[in-house]
Amino acid sequence: MKSSGFKNARVVRSSWLEESGRRLDCNPYMSGALEARDALKGVPVTEKLEDLTERIFHAGREGRVWVDDPSYGVPFLGSTDILAADLSALPLIAKKQVNRNPLFTLREGWTLITRSGTIGRMAYVRPGMAGMACSEHVLRVVPNKERIPSGYLYAFLSSRFGVPLVVSGTYGAIVQHIEPEHISNLPVPRFDSALEARIDQLVSSAAIDLSESHRLINSATRMLLQSIGLQDLRDDLWHQDRRARGWENCSVSTESLRALNYDPRVVEIRREIESRSYSQLGDLCDPAQFKGKIIFTRIEADPEYGYMLLGQRNAFQVRPEGRWISRKSVTGLGLVVPPGTTLVPSHGTLGEFELYCRALIVTQRTAKYAYSGDFFRCVPLEGAIEPGYLFAFMRSRLAFRMLRSISTGGKQQEQHPAMMYRLPIPRLGDEKEREIAALVNEGCQLYDRSLEADDQARSLIEEKISSGGV
Repeated sequence: MKSSGFKNARVVRSSWLEESGRRLDCNPYMSGALEARDALKGVPVTEKLEDLTERIFHAGREGRVWVDDPSYGVPFLGSTDILAADLSALPLIAKKQVNRNPLFTLREGWTLITRSGTIGRMAYVRPGMAGMACSEHVLRVVPNKERIPSGYLYAFLSSRFGVPLVVSGTYGAIVQHIEPEHISNLPVPRFDSALEARIDQLVSSAAIDLSESHRLINSATRMLLQSIGLQDLRDDLWHQDRRARGWENCSVSTESLRALNYDPRVVEIRREIESRSYSQLGDLCDPAQFKGKIIFTRIEADPEYGYMLLGQRNAFQVRPEGRWISRKSVTGLGLVVPPGTTLVPSHGTLGEFELYCRALIVTQRTAKYAYSGDFFRCVPLEGAIEPGYLFAFMRSRLAFRMLRSISTGGKQQEQHPAMMYRLPIPRLGDEKEREIAALVNEGCQLYDRSLEADDQARSLIEEKISSGGV
């Protein structure tokens, strides 16, 4: 039945009602699963997911034991974290707990599927994720590599045919879930081994490139800090520093009366940086775009007439999903920024694992997006500083703590604009800065190449299914 009075309405065939046991809730019909099943009926060969996997499982529910010291912990991925590009700021779950329950641990080549809340978001376990722990809110699909290539299975499950089939198994009223048995009978199309191997190779190379990109950018940050005689800050040691419990300060000005802005730990960091060659951040960036609050009216548009608008959370994801807004409505506002721009979330709370003040860089590929007004835009002036070098510093924990220390506001924090302008950026000379920037630039290129390969793998399988396997 279709009603023109509703935006999201769909014609439901009577045969679909029979196939779904005459279910009258929307999930089986609005997800696109029945259309996907119809398309797969045109494929000569399909097999059940359970016959192609060693196991489909999650870690099981149990209380988590968190630790601060990296020597006693394992990085822990929540259901949102599996989508993130940068995994360097994860909480730590106790190694003892992970050892007691090996189901927490991820292995390379698995497909991860969010199974509660927002169902059906997927990730492929890349080399940099292997060995990390993961939430019970994420299903692990472990391929039988003797039966199916792991990258090919992921490409299908994350395709426009696979996702609706996974989501159709959702149950629950307020908090929705899926369990392994709800997807075990999911049909998986099979094609000639050469095509499956080609798709698998694309997914595998994308995973390797993404992990290598992260490694190179981490190396750039480490090289920069070593060059100024500093090490990046460990979160546990930062919070153990007793100086933050109380101090005297005789340099308070009318600019701010907030104690956080005079944190002695940050004062020491600034003193170290400013004892060498440095520049103020504001002097290095385009003044027309150096701001952290852009208020505008969002006008919905079809993709061919708009930009995808990314907020703080989805901008940090490997495959962001945003709303489409009219190009004309945002022209000249600075929402679209050039490659090499460092973006810093400029509104949020001081939670230890919140995105507020964590930097990201805009690549050639991600420059096609529009970014919400909740980012501080650092667009490097040509000749003033290498964009990759600036990002290598701004993403460090050391810079993160300095950025947090210049916060103003009540529950929602934002960077003090004058203090943001004066943020000290260490300088190392043109040759060294270019060397560090080159690592970041290569990392950005690998990041873009990774996404292109992933796109190509998904396109190959979608085209093959749409043509009926011909």
